[in-house]
Parts: sequence; C-alpha cells; structure tokens
Amino acid sequence: MTSITAGISDKYELVVGLEVHAQLSTLSKIFSSDSAAFGGGPNEHISAISLGHPGTLPRLNKKAVEYAVKMGLACNCTINLRNTFARKNYFYADLPKGYQITQDHMPICLGGSVLVRLTDGSTKNIAIHHIHLEEDAGKSMHDQHHADSLIDLNRAGVPLIEIVTEPDMRSAEEAGQFLTEIRKLVRYLDVCDGNMEEGSLRCDANISVRLKGATAYGNRCEVKNLNSIRNVQRAIEHEFERQINVIEAGGHIDQNTLNFNADTGETSVLRSKEMANDYRYFPEPDLTPLALTKEYVNTIQSAMPVLPNALYDKYTDQLGLSEYDAGVITADKDVALYFEALIANTENSKAAANWLMGSVKSYLNDSNTSITDFKLKPETLAGLIKLVDSGKVNNTVASQKLFPELVKNSDKTAAGLAAELNLLITSDNNDVSRFIQDAIAKYPDKVIEYQKGKKGVLGLFMGEIMKSSKGKIDPQKTNQLLIKELESK
Repeated sequence: MTSITAGISDKYELVVGLEVHAQLSTLSKIFSSDSAAFGGGPNEHISAISLGHPGTLPRLNKKAVEYAVKMGLACNCTINLRNTFARKNYFYADLPKGYQITQDHMPICLGGSVLVRLTDGSTKNIAIHHIHLEEDAGKSMHDQHHADSLIDLNRAGVPLIEIVTEPDMRSAEEAGQFLTEIRKLVRYLDVCDGNMEEGSLRCDANISVRLKGATAYGNRCEVKNLNSIRNVQRAIEHEFERQINVIEAGGHIDQNTLNFNADTGETSVLRSKEMANDYRYFPEPDLTPLALTKEYVNTIQSAMPVLPNALYDKYTDQLGLSEYDAGVITADKDVALYFEALIANTENSKAAANWLMGSVKSYLNDSNTSITDFKLKPETLAGLIKLVDSGKVNNTVASQKLFPELVKNSDKTAAGLAAELNLLITSDNNDVSRFIQDAIAKYPDKVIEYQKGKKGVLGLFMGEIMKSSKGKIDPQKTNQLLIKELESK
C-alpha cells in the first residue's frame, strides 16, 4: 500500500469505536450447567442445551449477571434494572441453534466511561454506549484436516459481556490504552482472566476517517477478532492510511467487515457489513425479562475492590510516587496487592516502591517467577526496609547481600538474618576510624590532591573503606568522619 504524506494525512481525522468481548470466569455456561472451563478436549463440555436440541430451554447464570453488573459499576455505567434478552439470527457452522442469545434494546449496563492516560501526560474519558450479556459461539478449525473443517462446541454458550464504546477515539494509542484499561479492570474484578492469546478477551474495531472539522461520520469498516493490543493499534494505523488513500484517489469506502493479517499488517474483506436488520433481532421467548433491584446493585457495589485508577491517584497524590511507578504498580493486580500489603507494614512508601521496582522486579524477571509465587512476604520485606531506615544496614549491603539471602530463607526475619550473617553496621567508632586511617595511608598522594581542592577523590577513599569494612558501616556518617580527617591533615 502506498504511504500517505504527512500533509495529506493531516487533513483527516481518525474515528474509532471498539467492541470488546470479555469471556466471564464462571464455572458454567450462561444458559446451562455445562462447564465453561478453557482447554477441554474437543466437544467435551457440551450437552443437549449447548447443541441447541429441540425442546431444551435456557436458564440464566446468576454469577454471569453479577459479573456484568460489577463491570458496569467499574465503568461508571447506569445499571439497567429491567433488561431483556433477544435472538440474533445468523447462520454460523459453530452456532448450533442458528441464532445467538444476546441483548438488544435493553442491555444490562448503559452509558459510562473509562479514563485513559496517554504518553503525553494527558488523560481522556472514553465514553461507553452500553455493556450487554450474550453467549459465545463455538470454534471452527480449518487447518486440522486435509479436506474438512472441524467444529469444537466447547465454547458455545460460554458467557460474554460485550463492551461497546462510542466512536470516541481519535488515535491508535487511545484505542490501545482503552483496551489496556479494560483488561486491567476485568482482572481487578476477577470477572475475566483478560488473556487475549486464549481468546477470553477479544476486540473488534470500527474504523472510519473524515475531514478535520467535519461533524458527519464517514463509512466505517469493522476489523474482527483482534487478539492483541498491538494488533488493534496496527489494524487502526493501517486502516487510517488505506481509507485516506481510497478517498484521495476519488474512491468510496464500502462498509465491510475486515480480517486483519498479523503477518503482513494489512486488512482484507471478510464479508459485506451486516446491519442490525440483517440479524432479525426479536425478543427471546424462552427467557423472562431480568429484573434487578437497587438493593442487589448496592450489595455488589459495597463489595467492589479498589480499582486501578483509584490506586493510581492514591499512590501519586497521597504517597508521592512518580506517575511512572504508580502506572507500573497498578498495571498488574497481583503487584498492586503485594504493594498494598507492603505499605501496610511500613510508612516509607517511597522505599517500598523502590524495592518493588528494583530488587524484587529484577529477581522475578531473572527467575521467571510471578509475584504470586514470590516467597518473600510483604511484612518480611518491610522489615528489611526498617533495617535500612534505622541505619543498621546500609542500602548496598541490603540489596546485594541481605535481600538474596532473605529470598532463600524466607522464613527468617531481616533483622535476624542480618545478625546471623554479620551484616549489621558496626557502632564501634574505633573500627570506623581504623578503616579511615587505613584508606588514607594507602593513598597518600590522593590526600595531597584532596587538600589541593580535588574533592572527587572522596569516592576513592569511600570505596576502599566500604571494601575493607565489608559494607558494615554507615556511609553517611563515615563520609563526614572521612572529610573531617582529611581536612585535619
């Protein structure tokens, strides 16, 4: 595809809306008791209901409703107390009934927004149109047999929520950040594992362009089943260029459903875009309207965990952490939970963040371990921070010697292990004085340089002192004593 020049692309505005499908982490499917677990053998998790046999009736999964309400509250939606289900009719080989049970005119969550933070430091609220409940289809496999397509219906009937945004995004970055926030939210809420590689979080992107300043939207193309945040951004960037090229060449954007090829980074037509009337929605006759109460919603609201944006504000506003550190800590629910437990055991939150972002993160990366499997308890790490803050162990010794040993001996306390390993700072001034005198005696020429004004040699003396003392001194106090000694020569 011919690249467009900056001058031409600057005439146009990108318009993006996303439809995010999150597979809910319930034990059973949305309308039957079949297992909703991932990874079973082909067609193991099915029954007459999953297969759409005549005479079978759906029964709504209560936990799926609870999870949908949780997500709606997290996205600042209005919870619709009376919502209904509908049949969405289309034929897919992996949709046994020939229709999908979904929600149409009366979805469970209405409106709402999600705050995203962009690399330039700005924030933006991405508006949500609605969130609705529906069932998933099965899976067709076209590469498992030389002549036939194979069907696995384990996924048929697995509960989904679909989060439909307004056409509010104006860059690939905004779309990527929105999807990142949605993935964080479903994980913090424990309603979905957010695993895009396994398909439990999937995204369709509706993409159009229009001249800057125009109010009417251009014809949109929908790119289906994007399985990573990066691929969502790549598809948007490609479509932005492609659609501008078509328009600049005097062409017309056809409203098609597109497939994205991750290898080439290009889109291709999958089918002509269906409209709502193509699906022949009508009320699901086998399910009564779902009536929720304010008390039910309030009960769920009261049990909601602290969400990533609230933690981010707490860390930056109350604890004084950098935006970068707050962003990294809140990006992973388990890391945030560890940090919360850590700061509950120490008042030095900045040191807690430094240890988490430094030594702990390095250890986890080097050992290919997740923080959920990290053996060092937050209260033990807090004890290590207390040792440093009290001046009993210097930071270098704490990070290079004590921390690795503490990880190996996670049942011991930091203070106990430091004493056992003879790492506690000596309080004997005679020892400190001896280390200083030995260093000065070793470098008499550097003493003369210092006295002539070359203060940089202090580092050399301190390095020698730290080496001979094996780090068992207070660097700050020793530095002051060293200066006093050098200036008395």
